[in-house]
Amino acid sequence: MTMESPMFLNVYLQLKKKIAELPDHEYAPIIGALPIRQVSAELIFGKDSSVIREGRNVTVQAISGTGALRVAGEFLSRFLPNTPIYLPKPTWANHIPIFKDSGLEVREYTYYNPQTCGLKYEELLNDVKNAPEGSIFLYHACAHNPTGVDPTPEQWKEISRVTKERKHFALFDCAYQGFASGDCEKDVFAVRQFIEDGHNIAVCQSFAKNFGLYGERVGAFTVVAASKEEAARVESQLKILLRPMYSNPPIYGAKVVSAILSDAELKALWLGEVKLMSGRIINMRDLLVKNLQSAGSQRNWSHIISQIGMFCFTGITPEQCDRLKNDYHIYLTRNGRISVAGITSKNVEYLAKSVHEVTK
Repeated sequence: MTMESPMFLNVYLQLKKKIAELPDHEYAPIIGALPIRQVSAELIFGKDSSVIREGRNVTVQAISGTGALRVAGEFLSRFLPNTPIYLPKPTWANHIPIFKDSGLEVREYTYYNPQTCGLKYEELLNDVKNAPEGSIFLYHACAHNPTGVDPTPEQWKEISRVTKERKHFALFDCAYQGFASGDCEKDVFAVRQFIEDGHNIAVCQSFAKNFGLYGERVGAFTVVAASKEEAARVESQLKILLRPMYSNPPIYGAKVVSAILSDAELKALWLGEVKLMSGRIINMRDLLVKNLQSAGSQRNWSHIISQIGMFCFTGITPEQCDRLKNDYHIYLTRNGRISVAGITSKNVEYLAKSVHEVTK
């Protein structure tokens, strides 16, 4: 669909009209305008969620996912003082300074197995069991960054059970909803499972990837409270926290997300585009493995297909990464992580042949 196509023009005008109908502000309220807070909560929990029906969610607009995480860090540091936060090993690099700068003690729990390029599930469970009771655990809702390795639904159920048994507090980072599997419902299975199991969790959302709004900095932070009354108290405290932090969140990107998610036709178009984009990434994983096999590689590359999301931990050594960079001008981090979104039908054959040359 091109900029000149009648369909594009119709969608553009429809979106523009919908944005114009939303409340106008010179400054957004401290916690963001109601539309973005409402659609964010509905997207992550579902419209029919008991959390929303009972008024137990406190959802505030944040400055994309990073801003949501920083708000989470400050909130947890203030109301769960002297409580360690456990991050998966490895995790998104920025998680560590965000929570350290928020005053939290950062610890690690076992996650990735470099031998299998998969999950160290039993070790993960043991770390959750052995952490001090009432600790904070950060979980990636889907498309774990940087490994692309996610627990299965059955594994998530057990992780939820042990987390609750140990009275830990679960904080979810959800930066890729819809961008992992192409299904927005499937991608938040873990979040909804924890809610079903009776956890009062917190969730950080980003709309940078799934809406392509990187520069608009649109995100949300939600705390699930035990009651509507507790939610009112939490909201009051978040306003006190946010006012000296950045005062008011940006408006335009929040209006775009609100307009799309509150209109059935626009939302359907968006869901289709998210599925298309995630499907392309999944297809590139398949093509890379097929081209590696065609190049003559005898290694098992099945983890490239079983991992999910924008990134892949290939299992390539730092020395092999150096060869890819120096000899073939293929640039990736030295831990072997590649951005699958950067693979195309035009470069996948060259990439596969180059990887085969350095790993055979």
